Amino acid sequence: MKYIVDVRGERIEVDLDERGVRVGDTDVSAHLADVEGTPVKLVTIGDTVHRVVVERGSARGSYVLWIDGWRFPAEALDERTRTIRDLSGAAAAAAGPAPLVAPMPGLVVRILVNEGAEVVAGQPLVVMEAMKMENELRSASAGTVREIRARAGEAVEKGATLVVLS
Repeated sequence: MKYIVDVRGERIEVDLDERGVRVGDTDVSAHLADVEGTPVKLVTIGDTVHRVVVERGSARGSYVLWIDGWRFPAEALDERTRTIRDLSGAAAAAAGPAPLVAPMPGLVVRILVNEGAEVVAGQPLVVMEAMKMENELRSASAGTVREIRARAGEAVEKGATLVVLS
């Protein structure tokens, strides 16, 4: 089955079949494993292992991927659905900085920015402890910190908005 994946404005074709995984024109060695009792998946691509947490978005095919502490909004649709959506213009959505949300329940350890601060894509904003591990949560895009909704020492639920950017 062929999927069209949009990540950070880049469109990637991923073909999954009985022979394996093909990304664009390249065959890739890939394996997915659950970490029992957690929302974490271990994704092995070639010789590299990544910790991934996947959060479903509100729209069909919409996801937020937390890969090794980095946040990636993504959309993955099968080829037919992607074509229909492209032709209908249904993919038009508001653009702009996405809020930083908790990928899983945990404890906010540190807030690394202040309201009004300018941030760049990939900049650490919050340190959160979950499953006895500290994770740096990073900005997916550049923007200005409009509001900090979390406080150090506060327990938060999965999906809680921690930092709002504008």
